[in-house]
Amino acid sequence: MSEKIYSKEIPSDPNILPEAEEFILRVAKEVNLNKDKYNNLALSFSEALSNSITHGNKLDKSKKVLLTIKVNETKMTVIIKDQGKGFDPNTIPDPTKPENILKDNGRGIHIMKSFLDDLKFNFTKDGTETILILYLK
Repeated sequence: MSEKIYSKEIPSDPNILPEAEEFILRVAKEVNLNKDKYNNLALSFSEALSNSITHGNKLDKSKKVLLTIKVNETKMTVIIKDQGKGFDPNTIPDPTKPENILKDNGRGIHIMKSFLDDLKFNFTKDGTETILILYLK
């Protein structure tokens, strides 16, 4: 299989989350992502997209989020690109440490790392890319 690429641009509106999730999960079904990874993708994608809309684009509906899915024989890569300035992943507190256990936020990246085969961030001059990777085999 050669690489297939799917893309969709959405406004930074939390109300669009169900439509975006439908898009990503339709592609996951098309490429026969196994059930466990399908559920892991659903949770991780929702978290990443919510972060891009809320923290990256600051809920500014005039800003866009670009969704790109690349699928080849071995992996599915989902790139969520917002128009935000980015962040330093090293400054995110470890939610498993006792002083952070009861905090209301700060678990998203930790959750995504535990459900995905790989999680990367790419900071560019025109936005932040959150890159979710799941191996198909």
